[in-house]
Amino acid sequence: MRNFLFAILFITTTAFAQDFAKHVNPFVGTGGHGHTFPGATTPYGMVQLSPDTRIDGSWDGCGGYHYSDNVIYGFSHTHLNGTGVSDYGDIMLMPTMGEPSFDNKEYSSSFSHTNEKASAGFYSVKLDKHNIDVRLTASTRVGFHEYTFNKTGQANIILDLNHRDKLLEGRIRVIDDKTVEVLRRSEAWATNQYVYARIEFNVPLEVYLERKIKTRDLSEKSTGIIFKRKVNKGEKILVKVSLSPTSYEGAKLNSSEIKHWDFEKVKKDAEALWNKELSKIEVTSNDKEKLAIFYTALYHTMMQPNIAQDLDGKYRGRDNQIHTAEGFDYYTVFSLWDTFRAAHPLYTLIDKKRTSDYINTFLKQYEQGGRLPVWELASNETDCMIGYHSVSVMADAMVKGIKGFDYEKAFEASKASAMRDVLGLEAYKRQGFISIDDDHESVSKTVEYAYDDWCIAQMAAILGNHEEYQYFMKHSQNWKNLFDWETGFIRPKKNGGWDKPFDPREVNNNFTEGNAWQYTFFVPQDIPGMIEAYGGAEKFEAKLDEMFNSESKTTGREQADVTGLIGQYAHGNEPSHHMAYLYNYVGKPEKTNEKVKYILDNFYKNTPDGLIGNEDCGQMSAWYVLSSMGMYQVTPADNLWTKTIPYFEKTQINFEDNTSKIILENSEFESLEYFDSESIEILAYAADPTIVEVPVIEAESKAFKDKLNVELKSQNPDDKIYYFIQNPDKSFNLNGVSLLYKQPLVISKTSLVRAFIKNGSQNSDTISATFFKKPNNFTINIKSKYNPQYHAGGDEGLLDGIYGNENWRKGEWQGYQTQNFECVVDMQSTRKISSITSNYLQDTRAWILMPTKVEYYISQDNINFTKVGTVDNTIDPKEYEVVIKPFELKIKPQKARYVKVIATNFGKLPEWHQGHPFDGDAFIFVDEIEVK
Repeated sequence: MRNFLFAILFITTTAFAQDFAKHVNPFVGTGGHGHTFPGATTPYGMVQLSPDTRIDGSWDGCGGYHYSDNVIYGFSHTHLNGTGVSDYGDIMLMPTMGEPSFDNKEYSSSFSHTNEKASAGFYSVKLDKHNIDVRLTASTRVGFHEYTFNKTGQANIILDLNHRDKLLEGRIRVIDDKTVEVLRRSEAWATNQYVYARIEFNVPLEVYLERKIKTRDLSEKSTGIIFKRKVNKGEKILVKVSLSPTSYEGAKLNSSEIKHWDFEKVKKDAEALWNKELSKIEVTSNDKEKLAIFYTALYHTMMQPNIAQDLDGKYRGRDNQIHTAEGFDYYTVFSLWDTFRAAHPLYTLIDKKRTSDYINTFLKQYEQGGRLPVWELASNETDCMIGYHSVSVMADAMVKGIKGFDYEKAFEASKASAMRDVLGLEAYKRQGFISIDDDHESVSKTVEYAYDDWCIAQMAAILGNHEEYQYFMKHSQNWKNLFDWETGFIRPKKNGGWDKPFDPREVNNNFTEGNAWQYTFFVPQDIPGMIEAYGGAEKFEAKLDEMFNSESKTTGREQADVTGLIGQYAHGNEPSHHMAYLYNYVGKPEKTNEKVKYILDNFYKNTPDGLIGNEDCGQMSAWYVLSSMGMYQVTPADNLWTKTIPYFEKTQINFEDNTSKIILENSEFESLEYFDSESIEILAYAADPTIVEVPVIEAESKAFKDKLNVELKSQNPDDKIYYFIQNPDKSFNLNGVSLLYKQPLVISKTSLVRAFIKNGSQNSDTISATFFKKPNNFTINIKSKYNPQYHAGGDEGLLDGIYGNENWRKGEWQGYQTQNFECVVDMQSTRKISSITSNYLQDTRAWILMPTKVEYYISQDNINFTKVGTVDNTIDPKEYEVVIKPFELKIKPQKARYVKVIATNFGKLPEWHQGHPFDGDAFIFVDEIEVK
């Protein structure tokens, strides 16, 4: 293959027995913001047996461990790999000596990294407090512990079920003096998680729960148990813990994975499992650091999704019932917003069988729960992140011809996701985009839904469904409705027009963990259309250059996920991951190579802080694996791999059918080429449908006092704009009543404006905007300073007659942090007052708490104020549902012109709050002050 980026050779091979696992460093990502864990696990295993140094649910403790810590609380059997939300930490055991205690401050122990080791399938540490050596290994469903007590005395093993997340139900069944069975049902990110466990010891132990247990089955309120035994110096106790999501019987069955007490054999078997998986990609290099980074990255991609069925195939479904998997394996932990981009495309290369298993899992969840997974965890839908990216995984597999699942069922389930009326989808289908008024993270949702709809269109093409192909292909162009041709950004709209002011660097609630720079280039389904929107390849290249060369600083909300900045490119978070490869599409592969090599060299290290951002269940590492091989799939479901110069001298991909691909480094780089894997025939259509972009409705504000000018715009001179004005409470029908727009509209009362564009024989979607005539001529002087992220349209937003709802992220509330809220309302004349009300919102999880009290004052001269009353808060700060409360004060009618409102901030977040003690200052959210 002369003059190509790299050579690809097909060979038939038998994998050589090499020790790839020796290169793995499980400590990579345990520092910084990687959120990984160092403990023992097997590829895609149910058990992740690892130390817990964080029990407070803090962000950098999501994996249970952080390298900066020096105290271990225990060793639990489930952990998450690099997520941004905390959960797991189930079935925690901790060895101690002397008088036992259930107080984690007592049973925890300091440790030193000098006495800590980790490798693929193995972890060890010395607990300093009682000089106990701990070694851990695992099979797929069983964790294996070895405790060496280096002093003579009473040894204890603490089982604490009340560990990390909230315990809903705890049951402990004592089988005999060597065996207990446990149920732990808990609530955290997964709101109803079941973990059954069978705990077996190699020697008899006395069993205690404060006093010696007489009964064999403890109550639902059991939170822990203590095992005791007199030991001599150097004596070992071995423990096997088998897990099951279904039952005690399932845990007992799964315990048969390890039928002996030979720790070294289990450790060797775990290493063999890792070597089998890691051997799927063989890279050649004399640089040991590069080998460590590569194989640790590959290891991180294989730590999840996790097998979630017993040895007999039984699993807990999305309906919380027990089912049996037939013909496939059932998995859990699907971080799809992250992993659809690179991790799942990687799996289609090296693990087609598991890819079909994952999809069969999706389809069972659709059958049992009524919907495809978004971010599924332990048979719970967390609804974390956005989009319905399981359709990307399924479409990519279908395009690549991966078998083993029902294509028609996958298409049916995908359509069901797209046709729901939640999370902004109703507005997206109705008007072709989501605005700030419709839902938060409106820009990100719009562009990601558009990509997902393109994926569904590819499925329709494979199945020969022309009508539905046309429907979803048309929707896949909805990104154009948020593309501002004047600024060259995809940006948010509000009330029919562009939201202002606009700063493309600003991280705010209109984007998912990012800003306009990091979402403007997310049009993987229509890269030629995106290039055309910028005016061609040269201007598109200049826009990419501008992004990479901008100041590496964002504005707006502090977003811990936005790290690894190169200009406004943020490698530490997923939306940017494809962007360096976009230069390939405008004939500038040398720029792609330069950026990719810089990222490979600088953002991945063989150190605890060696990841530039959250691992995110393998996505961060999958980028490294693919990019270092010189390939990346910018558009999952198009079956094309764009290239760059390989990072290693030689890479060999070993496939499941015993064939291989060899990728050789080649310094020649003359043209862009694609690497096309085996695919199935896709129905071709003469022309894809196009859309007419919606118009823009522009006005100074959403609320006005007397009159308001409203302007309608479009980007195409051939467009004709039609509109209709009506009272917002009346029905609307365009037929025969729409008017051709010729000049700005002038409205003088609360009105609903609808508009659409006609271009030739095509119409755009119809959009609408509502403009409110203010209920009075009051003015307001706000003494406090609101957070610029939460401005409600400015000071007048508290008097405009527009009330914020439970979705505060849409921007209708004013937010105040680290201060009280204080304002003075000028009613412009003396009036008789009988009632004063100000409205507040509480969302405890988001640090927004009710004020502790609200005081009201009145005045005639704006100098001398008289206090007329106080309204105390009655909402519990531990109420986790979103609550809106009017703090109304009714008084005997009194004359005044000015009204002062002072709301007292809750202050520092309490110890029970997950935000304590990190930046733990509560917000006050206020909207609409009413004086009667």
